[in-house]
Amino acid sequence: MADEQTFEILLSEFRRVGVDPDTFSAMLALRPEDALRALRSLPDGAGPSAFLATLRKNGYVSTSGSAGSAQDAQSISKREQRRRDKSA
Repeated sequence: MADEQTFEILLSEFRRVGVDPDTFSAMLALRPEDALRALRSLPDGAGPSAFLATLRKNGYVSTSGSAGSAQDAQSISKREQRRRDKSA
């Protein structure tokens, strides 16, 4: 698969699942095929926490490393909560 095509597919899957790739630092340490596999296993709108949990469950993200760390998950969770609070 061409890099450009892979990138477009990844972006489409991120949007479908509800993950903002611009703010998700765990993406720096992922292979595109691992990210796609995790994204495709999730339902629409699952969100970043579900994506991160899937990556960890499948061994794609180290729980002790900086990419995809608990701090990243906490930061994402706080942003999601703020978004919900503003829209409610």
